[in-house]
Amino acid sequence: MTREELRSKLAEFKLETRGVKDVLKKRLKNYYKKQKLMQKEHISGDSCYDYICVVDFEATCEEGNPPEFVHEIIEFPVVLVNTRTLEIEDTFQQYVKPEINPKLSDFCISLTGITQDIVDKADIFPQVLQNVVEWMRQRELGTKYSYSMLTDGSWDMSKFLNIQCRISRIKYPSFAKKWINIRKSYGNFYKVPRNQTKLTIMLENLGMSYDGRPHSGLDDSKNIARIAIRMLQDGCDLRVNERIHGGQLMTVSSSGPLEGAPAPQMPRYRN
Repeated sequence: MTREELRSKLAEFKLETRGVKDVLKKRLKNYYKKQKLMQKEHISGDSCYDYICVVDFEATCEEGNPPEFVHEIIEFPVVLVNTRTLEIEDTFQQYVKPEINPKLSDFCISLTGITQDIVDKADIFPQVLQNVVEWMRQRELGTKYSYSMLTDGSWDMSKFLNIQCRISRIKYPSFAKKWINIRKSYGNFYKVPRNQTKLTIMLENLGMSYDGRPHSGLDDSKNIARIAIRMLQDGCDLRVNERIHGGQLMTVSSSGPLEGAPAPQMPRYRN
């Protein structure tokens, strides 16, 4: 089928018609698959989790990022996606005061839009993490509702959060030990190579454009959430595919048991 024929067929079924040809083909195929399952009175369309928490940290940086430079988290955003309504239900955002390199580089300010004044007035990381935990608890994540963390790539959890916990002398939080790496999920679902899984390219291939300021943690998280929602609409089972164990990044098999993240708790301080 040509792209126009695919669009015409999708419109007939009142489905989203934006996206490149491969995306449209996958969307139509999943629609037929779902209809077949429904005819067998099989419950379909349910996500693996009730909620998905999208996180995209911003961290201190320097132009060229010399290897010895220590990245500290300076923005902690969370975007809460309701997988039933397929909407962004809530957001959290707090800035963080860096301790090792308290003065931001001009490059970092220009890239993230986060000013020196903002971080000077912010709380240090343990307090911000405590606020995140409280925010998640208030939404009954891990108790009443199942949920998973989701990131754009592996670095947010395996590098930035891992390093930050060591700097702040706290243990790594249990609720962030497993997550959905959306780049992997997107590549596997739409059958595209790794170089097609950058944020702006994923949006473009789905017929969307970036909304907001690039490298704002909250805006990045919202755009990642838009991709996750479209993938759920297209029939993708977004499920945990990465974890951290003993400080090392590991892959989680899609054939393994499905587990949501535990109820969030503030980690203990390291001895």
